[in-house]
Amino acid sequence: MNPPRAGEAGPPADPAQQAWALMQRFVEAHSRRGELADALGFRLGGGRGKFLFQLREGPLTLRQLAQANGLDAPYATLVVDKLEAHGLVERRPHPDDRRRKLVTLTAAGHDAIATADAILLRPPAAMRTLPQEDLGRLAELVARLLDADDGADGSPGQ
Repeated sequence: MNPPRAGEAGPPADPAQQAWALMQRFVEAHSRRGELADALGFRLGGGRGKFLFQLREGPLTLRQLAQANGLDAPYATLVVDKLEAHGLVERRPHPDDRRRKLVTLTAAGHDAIATADAILLRPPAAMRTLPQEDLGRLAELVARLLDADDGADGSPGQ
């Protein structure tokens, strides 16, 4: 482990805090947001990326998108408006309720997701320096964290 950088406090005494701080530092050091923005021609901030990846599973109503992301309907509408302006999604009539609209990916939206996957899922070169056994163990540990997170209060990421 590296010593603290200038101006940083020493490592947290709590092993969970220490592990979390190291994971954040590693992920931030290998962020590909800029590369993705260059490839797409725009940034996927403000919830747009989450919406796109959720729509990969199939069309959703604005209400479903808002609820899945803990947003109010007007903000979800703004996010969809921006995605629609980039040609990534479109609104279609709901087959069972003409008062509602389904938000669905366009071909360009599917292409944007494929581009994002190719960029964001490419492991940093530093990971390739670890033995396969260590990488397998790391994957197991992260999977356990995700399982524990899903069971903690029913909402991921809390």
